Amino acid sequence: MFNSILTGVTAYISTSIDYLIILMVIFGTTQKKQRWSVYLGDVLGTSVLVATSLILAFVLGLIPSDWMLGLLGIIPILMGLKLLFFGEKDDDDEVEKGMKKRSSVILNVALITIATCGADNIGIYVPIFVQSNFQQIITILITFFVMLTLFCYIGFVLGKIPQVANVLEHWGKYITAIVYIVIGIVVLIESGTIAHFI
Repeated sequence: MFNSILTGVTAYISTSIDYLIILMVIFGTTQKKQRWSVYLGDVLGTSVLVATSLILAFVLGLIPSDWMLGLLGIIPILMGLKLLFFGEKDDDDEVEKGMKKRSSVILNVALITIATCGADNIGIYVPIFVQSNFQQIITILITFFVMLTLFCYIGFVLGKIPQVANVLEHWGKYITAIVYIVIGIVVLIESGTIAHFI
């Protein structure tokens, strides 16, 4: 159970460290009475990404050999290398524009979450879910919910401290890239993929 919690925490942090900056921008552009709507929108957007990852993991789980599924570990490694060498686009302006639209805050935040986190989250979550049993997946999902709640609160609090945003802006991509690569290597090892080829 501890390993599942650790996996959930690591996966969530690695896919959300850069999203923390976006949360800070979102909280900075919403009214005080809409803060719960930001949280609910984050829950909705993340739920869509997790559900998509679970469906893909289930379909891929029909592949009989664990070592073949372990090849999915290459995805987070490539994502980490891409982030290290090419960086990522700056979404802050798009987030502010999205939040100024006159529609539901919940829907806006959900769409921003899906648009800014979609590929990363699915690319990290699917290999983890494929390697996990039902009990481990439940533990990971509960961990994700706790981490999402914690990140929303941290995003709200840190939105009031611009110096923190600057540190995250500068170092966040390196932290995220390293964690992506480590997750990919762990998937390759735990699935027996590396052992299969050695």
